[in-house]
Amino acid sequence: MTFRYNAELFFSRLFAYFAVNRLFPLCAFAPLRKIIYTDRMATDCISRSLATSQQKAAFRRRLVNWYGKHARPLPWRENRDAYRIWLSEVMLQQTTVAMARPYFERFVAAFPTVHDLAAADEQLILRMWEGLGYYRRARSLHAAAKAVSSDHGGVFPRDVASLMRLPGVGRYTAGAVASFAYDTSAPILEVNTLRVLARLAGYRGETASTAGQRFLWRTAEELVPAKGAGRFNYALMELGAVVCKPVQPQCETCPVTAHCAAFQAGLQNEIPRLAARPKPTAVREAAVVVRRNGCVLLRQRGRGERWENMWDFPRFELTSEVPLLVRDELVAKVRQQTGVTIEPGALLKTIKHGVTRFRITLDCYEARPAGGRIRSTAETPVRWTPLAELAKLPLSVSGRQIANTIRLTPRREGAMSKAREGARIDANGEVQNTNLH
Repeated sequence: MTFRYNAELFFSRLFAYFAVNRLFPLCAFAPLRKIIYTDRMATDCISRSLATSQQKAAFRRRLVNWYGKHARPLPWRENRDAYRIWLSEVMLQQTTVAMARPYFERFVAAFPTVHDLAAADEQLILRMWEGLGYYRRARSLHAAAKAVSSDHGGVFPRDVASLMRLPGVGRYTAGAVASFAYDTSAPILEVNTLRVLARLAGYRGETASTAGQRFLWRTAEELVPAKGAGRFNYALMELGAVVCKPVQPQCETCPVTAHCAAFQAGLQNEIPRLAARPKPTAVREAAVVVRRNGCVLLRQRGRGERWENMWDFPRFELTSEVPLLVRDELVAKVRQQTGVTIEPGALLKTIKHGVTRFRITLDCYEARPAGGRIRSTAETPVRWTPLAELAKLPLSVSGRQIANTIRLTPRREGAMSKAREGARIDANGEVQNTNLH
């Protein structure tokens, strides 16, 4: 088998060399050779290396055999429990395996079945999801669990179409659950398999374009076997994760280079072609920690806001640059969000973080209540929260950083102490101050 594989690899490379170099031997035609060769790859190299059923069978066999020897031991691969597989796939969207693994283990321990997850409080789910980002996934996770529990008796559908009707489940996730849990012959296309398939086919177009997605999904459909689809899809993903990497792919250890058009042309570092990333947008924001009698002022973020349904300190974009104008802006915007009038204090800390394409500089200020009345609605509740309760509430990563800071930092005295005298909060949440005349 090893001799046959090495022989096939040798002759495939030899063919590629003569096809390109002997047909166009002059150095002046080198750019033309590359254009002609790579243009054809997108249409006929996949058929040339994986055209027949025998070639496809050989490709699958080599890939699956490699996977049997090199697969990473991951907790969601221990069995074919559709619930565990679905949970892991939702977590792994936009997240690395190393990051998702401890979250997966905590969720499985807290919610052993889909019925347990469906019955859980959303605030608890968001708190446990905290740090994974893309919190809409957590809300969709809860909604999908409710649908499976109530509409499907706690059993995930076996077919892709039914799975895609669940909240937050797209074509990839549906194909992953169907193939991994039920061995349904369903193709998958995510960041790792996309890269592998683009290189196999030598696809030079943008992989995120409509044409690119159509081509790569069709390629995945042609390669997925009728039987053993789950193991094949796992192997394809694993190859992309540990060998066919975005930068410096380890082609010398790849079991399927004989079938790889990009490798034959020496273009594995140029394929896939990705769309240009948008330039980050710089944003300056402020968060205000309003403290009173061991409590802090929090608001629950409303529908359509970033971090929907999670709790946060009053936070908003900051447009002023002059210190006096910054102070006025803090007062106005905290009152607008909460109904409470504040006396701004010192800058507590500055946090720099990213959210999607935004690069945010977050200035965190201390403040005390100086008047006004809490304005709380069902859509955006506002409340005074004891510091001890912050550990139980779902916050964003930057919100948690602020919470940890104020937990360890006593309230600053000094210039603000005189203004604090006489301030009190009545039973209705109204702030009153005897120093105001």
